[in-house]
Amino acid sequence: MNLSIVIPLLNEEESLEELHDWIAGVMQSNHFLYEILFIDDGSSDQSWKVIERLAEKNENVKGIRFHKNFGKSQALHAGFKVAQGDVIITMDADLQDNPEEIPQLYNLITKEGFDLVSGWKKIRYDSLFSKNIPSKLFNWAARITSNVKLHDFNCGLKAFRSDVVKNIEVSGEMHRYIPVLAKNAGYSHIGEKVVKHQARKYGKTKFGAERFINGLLDLITIWFVSKFGKRPMHLFGALGVLMFIIGFGFALYLGIDKLFINPFGRLLSERPQFYVSLTSMIIGTQFFLAGFLGEIMVRSRVNVQRYTISEELNLSRP
Repeated sequence: MNLSIVIPLLNEEESLEELHDWIAGVMQSNHFLYEILFIDDGSSDQSWKVIERLAEKNENVKGIRFHKNFGKSQALHAGFKVAQGDVIITMDADLQDNPEEIPQLYNLITKEGFDLVSGWKKIRYDSLFSKNIPSKLFNWAARITSNVKLHDFNCGLKAFRSDVVKNIEVSGEMHRYIPVLAKNAGYSHIGEKVVKHQARKYGKTKFGAERFINGLLDLITIWFVSKFGKRPMHLFGALGVLMFIIGFGFALYLGIDKLFINPFGRLLSERPQFYVSLTSMIIGTQFFLAGFLGEIMVRSRVNVQRYTISEELNLSRP
């Protein structure tokens, strides 16, 4: 199979049939062997019925339905797990991604040897203040912290070699930073392609203002995990040593001063240095404990299923 098209969705019943017909037309005109994987992330509308109808008329359509809304990252994880294509394409279901871009993305993976190619919506039709400016800020921060030189980390239209998606763990809301996850897993040949962005045709966006805060927190998380995820003691231990040295230094100064320099001066409990010393050593000890606990958790971690599936369509069909 040449291509697996993985499409996570939530309440997109109006656009699914049009999107399917558009993708199928591109696949047929380019003679691709393909599958379209619709991942219904707990839709409350008729999206799953539309997917069932599409699967009846096109045997290349497959589907996974979650019991409830678990998030885009979990939907992508489920799609990656069952995808059979040599190249995996991800795209959104709202018709803002253009399927005509797929053949070029496929060629970049198969002929030019990229591990991952991310779309870049250079010209966007989103709100300037609610999406465009925050997006530019997040992309700038992601470039600085990850050293992955992409303009648009969160573009839904991406192409991957099959082994890339099988070897990365997309969890929480880390779908924004899949290129960073790929780089951390050792896939460094990452490219970018300018793609067409289209205005939303049906419905409204499913992401509110909270996504900006979540994006920042996820960026901090992915930086920490990439640097210290397998060795948390290196961070917490270093901070613990630093704080303990500061506290011990103040304690040593106070002891020498009280015993040899000014034995009849103020009580130690009346001097601010005493509390700085005490607090620093306590915080240093806590950092050490956090490091030890982190090391124990890393060594005892087991994979936990982060979503439950209620129905599947055609997944066993080659």
